[in-house]
Amino acid sequence: MSPAAVPPVGARIRQARLAKGVSLRALAREVGVSASLVSQIETGKSQPSVSTLYAITTALSISVESLFDGYEEEAAAAPAVTASATPATVLHALAAFAADPGRRIGPLVAAGAHETLELDSGVVWERLGHVPGTDVDFLRVTYRPGGSSSSSGGLMRHAGTEYGYLTSGELVLTLGFDEYTLGPGDAVCFESTTPHRYRNDGTEPAVGVWFVFSEGVQ
Repeated sequence: MSPAAVPPVGARIRQARLAKGVSLRALAREVGVSASLVSQIETGKSQPSVSTLYAITTALSISVESLFDGYEEEAAAAPAVTASATPATVLHALAAFAADPGRRIGPLVAAGAHETLELDSGVVWERLGHVPGTDVDFLRVTYRPGGSSSSSGGLMRHAGTEYGYLTSGELVLTLGFDEYTLGPGDAVCFESTTPHRYRNDGTEPAVGVWFVFSEGVQ
């Protein structure tokens, strides 16, 4: 199954950073990483880890959900629709508008049509749907063997409330000072402002469905 194409995460981050007038070095200081790493992420030479991605979106006051969309870049590149426009031109413009972040993903999303983000440290996110006007990350999450939400081993925290259900494999959740081992059928829920990290110490992929509600994120 071929996943649906998703605009480069780095390009979306750069777009949001420039729109807010934040320098590359200032963003790096806020996130706690090097300016060179942010630059590599923005140019697509490196993928962010889950923790770095959440830190960047928090610093820029944008939602993780918005990183799946490419409306502004595609709309800017689309030619203007005029009375003399060719059918191909019209279709290209309509395709750009169809990529509006306010578009509905669903109600049915076929198994091979999930929009996918490949992140650092062996983590894959698949968007399972989106209802316009909501700040909800509805994801099928895969942690490959040895995968972790933080390449540095540090804990992350971000806005929202997190709900997860593991369908296969084994996943270790560090939540504050506690550690939990999740197996198939196990579920978790907690405030995402609590420092946490996921990792897969096993030899099989850990796969589950996650909801992160992030009300108030613009």
